[in-house]
Amino acid sequence: MSATSNARRARRKELILRELGLMPLWRARAGGVRRLAQAPQMPHEIPAIQPEPGVRHMHDDNPAEDRRSEMILRMDWDQLRTSVEGCVACPLCRSRTRTVLGAGDPNGDWLYVGEGPGAQEDATGEPFVGPAGQLLDNMLTAIGLKRGRNVYIANIVKCRPPGNREPTADEAACCAPYLVRQIKLMQPKLIIALGKVAAYNLLHGDGSLASLRGRLHKYAGIPVIVTYHPAYLLRNMPAKAKAWEDLCFARSTMQTILQSSK
Repeated sequence: MSATSNARRARRKELILRELGLMPLWRARAGGVRRLAQAPQMPHEIPAIQPEPGVRHMHDDNPAEDRRSEMILRMDWDQLRTSVEGCVACPLCRSRTRTVLGAGDPNGDWLYVGEGPGAQEDATGEPFVGPAGQLLDNMLTAIGLKRGRNVYIANIVKCRPPGNREPTADEAACCAPYLVRQIKLMQPKLIIALGKVAAYNLLHGDGSLASLRGRLHKYAGIPVIVTYHPAYLLRNMPAKAKAWEDLCFARSTMQTILQSSK
């Protein structure tokens, strides 16, 4: 990979670190050349913007994408919605009907992150409105929550992948600044990653979903719990018992967070 690509990747990371309040310090090097000091190390720090090893993203050599990311990381909620509605950064824009930024309480303590819109979400512009959405609503009710009340729901990508396939690494990377900014604006107390696509992009890891469940992770200092995507649960009824364990873990974690903040 070229030195130019590495420099641009470092610049994108710098933008996100600054937005999240983790901007590293500058320090001088011999000969007058300076570089970024090591950023604070956090478990699973800053997802998706950093490419997987060996994966070349479509905007590695595109200064315009750097400028786009920088603008997104300064937007408010209204600007985010407008930007998403007009986004043409990746091929998903060609087949979408409507974009799906997210929905719910932007000041809520809970953030649920799924994979991407399905057919019904693409038609309505709202996340999780089909059968999987009904199951998600039931899951929320089971732990005393309700859609739109102290809960926000978002996705890794804001446009429907054709055929409801998983979003590619490039598609997720193009949408990543939107989710990063949503999280920064919202500052949730707890993030629930629904399924492997959400987990991998938030945590930037490659472990199995089974290995990620049942323990706390971190995204920019915010606790993250991984569980199954509701669509998976509709196809695999036995996994619902495990999902209930995850929900109980999430509820107890939030109680601990709230108690510690008093």
